[in-house]
Amino acid sequence: MTSNPTSAVLTLKDAFTESALRARLAVASVPLPRYGWVAPLLVLVLAGLMRFVNLANPNAIVFDETYYAKDAYSLLHFGYERNWSDTANEAFVAGAPSGILETAEYVVHPPVGKWMIALGMAVFGDDNPFGWRFAAALTGTLSVGLVMLAGWMLFRSVTVATLAGLLISIDGLHFVQSRFALLDIFLMFWLLATFVALLLDRYQGRRRLAARIAAHARTHGGAPTDDFMLYGPWLGFRYWRFIAGICAGLAVGVKWNALFFIAIFGLMTVFWDANARRIAGIRRWYISGFLRDGVFAFFALIGTGLLTYLATWTGWFLSDSAYDRNWAAEHPGEGLLWLPESLRSLWEYHRSAYSFHSGLDSPHTYESPAWQWLILGRPTSYYYESPDLGVNGCTVDSCSEAVLNIGNPLLWWSFIIVATLSLLLVALRRDWRFASLFAVFAVGYFPWFAYPKRTMFFFYALSFEPYLILMLAGILGLALGRSGDSVRRRRAGLLVVGLFVVFALLVSIYYWPIWTAQTVPYAEWRERMWFDAWI
Repeated sequence: MTSNPTSAVLTLKDAFTESALRARLAVASVPLPRYGWVAPLLVLVLAGLMRFVNLANPNAIVFDETYYAKDAYSLLHFGYERNWSDTANEAFVAGAPSGILETAEYVVHPPVGKWMIALGMAVFGDDNPFGWRFAAALTGTLSVGLVMLAGWMLFRSVTVATLAGLLISIDGLHFVQSRFALLDIFLMFWLLATFVALLLDRYQGRRRLAARIAAHARTHGGAPTDDFMLYGPWLGFRYWRFIAGICAGLAVGVKWNALFFIAIFGLMTVFWDANARRIAGIRRWYISGFLRDGVFAFFALIGTGLLTYLATWTGWFLSDSAYDRNWAAEHPGEGLLWLPESLRSLWEYHRSAYSFHSGLDSPHTYESPAWQWLILGRPTSYYYESPDLGVNGCTVDSCSEAVLNIGNPLLWWSFIIVATLSLLLVALRRDWRFASLFAVFAVGYFPWFAYPKRTMFFFYALSFEPYLILMLAGILGLALGRSGDSVRRRRAGLLVVGLFVVFALLVSIYYWPIWTAQTVPYAEWRERMWFDAWI
């Protein structure tokens, strides 16, 4: 049978319509179900209530708040960090901050997280725990929303997105870090914001690619020319990548280990572009994707990030007395001589701080090497008091008030299985979603093994927890089944997922008293210490 030339032309034309290209690139519109926003909104409200209610308890300087709350106060009032007297903590807790000295303090973390804490102080006062913890609680709540947005962008399922938001909102590590003036919640937030911005850019970039190929095809008889399809179109200014660059700079401005994440983010966004061009039929997709788009991606992400990072040091630049501010003037002929004096001084400060971080090996009671994190080998105790009968509501001879920064055991022990299943999905289905999530988790986790002697803590794992949660939610979504599955299969999936979520909630309720410094009998605190390493 001879083929019909007209049919062949129509088929070729149909292949390059915008709707057909969007379908091939997997960016066809997926409408949000009616009232589909209700469940995620309820989860966000729940997360906010959990984090803000009784936020000022305990009324104490907890763990490294002794550094970051006071640094934030110093930034708010002077623009740079100053040293404090030995009695400053007592003055802070009493609601009358005092004891700040004239000398500049040597700090080894950039200022963004401390500036965020300072903003909470500016609004709600620098003389109370609610003021210095407000920014952490708000950031933790907003990060739950970002997790749900990421879940929607990845899986196009309100159910999966809602599950991800719910599970991270009830996890102990995320919850506890959201209630104290510590840095890791801000690091996690800006990294997650970078990832979400790049997911939005992926979606926008593919839709632009489909639109521009389709537009060219329409002007050339319904099919693009060979010359055009050799490299494909330029996609224009990618404002989501620009936003991602700002978020990346702010993440590094909280802690430098954000650089590991940003490296994989940069590689992922370029790979996504190149793969999109390959799927669209562009012949030299590797050149246009990795070289042409890659160059623009570098400047949008890394260039913007670098400028943003430098801007976060504005307080240091504007001061005359900040630590090492005048190093270049005091050390002529030393350092990177090709830099202006201010940047040469800042570089020396960074060199010194990097030496501190890489050589940090002072023993700590609650240090935990990286291999222990996923098994909750050594959680961090932030606060512990032992009120006697009649004190703080204690109704027995001895009570405990504790804040143990431990993750929900059901979730964290599940992560080990989830990571393994994700790798299987990547190998068997070439699923880009699980590949991306596992890559970010791996880059956030495994580099810590390169520093076996460095002092580490479990809460460092917060930076990559959202990606484990998203993998878990994605696996649970697969367990629920698809619309075409049998009723029996879907009921079984619903039962399994429902039981998992219910047990996760029950475990979180069980640990709630020792996440929030509730006064409980000593015996009740001790029964929650399943292993001696948790004490």
